[in-house]
Amino acid sequence: MMRPLDCSDLQAFMQRNGIAGEIVLLTMPTLTVESAAQAVGVSVQRIVKSLLFLVDEQPVVAIACGLAPVKREALARHYHVGRKRVRLAPAEMVLQVSGYAVGAMPPFGHLRRLPTLIDPLVLQQPEVYAGGGAENALLRLSPQELLRATQAEVVPLLALSDADSSQI
Repeated sequence: MMRPLDCSDLQAFMQRNGIAGEIVLLTMPTLTVESAAQAVGVSVQRIVKSLLFLVDEQPVVAIACGLAPVKREALARHYHVGRKRVRLAPAEMVLQVSGYAVGAMPPFGHLRRLPTLIDPLVLQQPEVYAGGGAENALLRLSPQELLRATQAEVVPLLALSDADSSQI
């Protein structure tokens, strides 16, 4: 069984790749958007979730902010497949593919480079916090640096209600 990657692995990846950002260690776990926002005192829109989906069994990272769910339909449309061919990866596969546990997975620094999509609302934030490699760590960086580091394609991913979009 492999050892899961952690904050030090992520920090080393960032240094090797010249990624400007900071890993913030906290005294409480930040496994949800709400707990992360509370821990660092920001709105949920500034918290970025990195989710691993399987599109025809191929891993794809979807990066979005806030509480609105990522729509499988958005990934299906982008990859020209039916919605049923897109599913959220189970926790054990997230660890196997990325090297990180669900809730701590950063948007980059995985075991191998993964195709990545980022929602445009992430890019509207002044600064974002993402998974930092451990349940009590967050990665703070600019959305532009996140986009550069992930080389993500910008694709609308969220199922936004009118109430959600008015908070942005």
